[in-house]
Amino acid sequence: MKVRDNYVLLLLLVCSAIFLINLDAIFVNIMEARNFITAREMINFDHWIFTTMNNEARYEKPPLPTWMTAISMLILGMKSLFALRLPAAIMGILSVFAVFKITEKLTANSRLSFTTGLVAATSFYILLSGRDGQWDIFTHSFMLWAVYCLIGFFRKEKVWRNALIAGLLIGCSFLSKGPVSFYALLLPFLIAYWIVYRSKFSKASLFPFISMLLIATVVAASWSLYVYFFDYSDVTEITNREAGRWLDYNVRPFYYYWNFFIQSGLWTVLALVSLIYPYLKNRVQNTEVYRFSWLWTIVAVILLSLIPEKKPRYLLPVLFPLAITTGLYLEYVFANFKKMHIKESWVLFFNYSLIALVGIAFPIAGTIYFGAKMANIWPWFLLLSLCLVTIAVLMIYFLRKKEIRQVFYLSIWFIISVLTFGLPMAQKIEVNPDFRSSETLSLYEADLGLKAYEFKNFTPELIWEYGKPVPRLWDGKDFQLPEANKFLLLATEEETSEMKSVFSSYRIEKLDYIDMNPVGNKHKDRLFRNIYLIQKPTK
Repeated sequence: MKVRDNYVLLLLLVCSAIFLINLDAIFVNIMEARNFITAREMINFDHWIFTTMNNEARYEKPPLPTWMTAISMLILGMKSLFALRLPAAIMGILSVFAVFKITEKLTANSRLSFTTGLVAATSFYILLSGRDGQWDIFTHSFMLWAVYCLIGFFRKEKVWRNALIAGLLIGCSFLSKGPVSFYALLLPFLIAYWIVYRSKFSKASLFPFISMLLIATVVAASWSLYVYFFDYSDVTEITNREAGRWLDYNVRPFYYYWNFFIQSGLWTVLALVSLIYPYLKNRVQNTEVYRFSWLWTIVAVILLSLIPEKKPRYLLPVLFPLAITTGLYLEYVFANFKKMHIKESWVLFFNYSLIALVGIAFPIAGTIYFGAKMANIWPWFLLLSLCLVTIAVLMIYFLRKKEIRQVFYLSIWFIISVLTFGLPMAQKIEVNPDFRSSETLSLYEADLGLKAYEFKNFTPELIWEYGKPVPRLWDGKDFQLPEANKFLLLATEEETSEMKSVFSSYRIEKLDYIDMNPVGNKHKDRLFRNIYLIQKPTK
């Protein structure tokens, strides 16, 4: 088999470039910091079951992704961002291959499956989730492979094997982020599959099905039940707090997700066209598969819209069936583009001409935008400009020849070029000139031999950078003041007046500050702390 026909190898190479290159280029964000702290405390404090963050109980998320991250830290290094993000990147790659295999099982068309895999790999939120140390990609990746096994189960293919593996994977999905993927990915799949394929349930499938449910339940409930029985008070408090957030936190209107297709990034226009069911239902190669992926996508959006709490990243599970829908549309385009009327093909000319325009304009726009900062980034800027202009010119050339498949592949190279040469630039531009890491606190702790405390709140990024927990004086009800005569205290600017009131009888001396804002023109108070020396009054 020629390399160009080895779709598994080609997809693996593309995914490696998309998910692994410059994996450590971006600053650790708040979600990542929370997860990385928990993984570090697993190792440092042996908190593998009773998970903590800043040495406080953290049971909001099940621990499977954190276990995987902690193991990666043990093997590749505690401070390596590549090691910390590698498990998520691997799960991102596996999710793309799940889309590939699901499409292949449904269509028996490897080239079409390769197209859907490429769309999935380069869809914005899939790409972002696979390069970010957060746990959504874990729960959905496990569930996608469970879906693949369920399709085999419904088709009576190796029933016992598919049932047992699906049960294990469903349990792992729950053990990654609770019931999120059950509701947002599995339930829409089951509804769409039943509507389209009407799979009959035979008596021979009953025992494998029950076994699947038992395995899924045991795996899913194992950690939750254990911590519930052995740390009931913390579990109850956290559960009540989290349950309330679904009803009154980040509440958005029902229609908030109706622009969901823009989360596919590069494929926004084509994804929108692929959702025009009356237009495509009789044009795509496989009408049945198109109807199934279309329903899977739409049902998932509707179900997510019913939940009051809404965030753009919650749309991640929608992008997987949307990639299949978009891939089916693209395969229709590849086969018919040369004979399409302009009324039908203009949207493709518009989409790819827009991408080409961005590529051609980048060197000029970038030179104007970066200005004096160009001295720090010029090698990467030059390489990226060369790649994008070359890709843009080739896009225009192949568009004129109506070789649309080549244009599609060039758009994949467009994304790879941005990730390869654009991300290193992000480390060198818009840097905060006043940046002071939490290592500043470590120096004062070492020089003065004093313990440090947080006044009221703690910031995950600061704790992650600091390297160990910083106890909080506020316990949720009252301030628990240290017994030591002297200690260091961290407080935000907004907390200053309250802090001075609490310690009104103490001697307060401002020593320094911590500013973890990575970008100078975007100040967030939660990333800033003043460092105070607090001393009890002498009697």
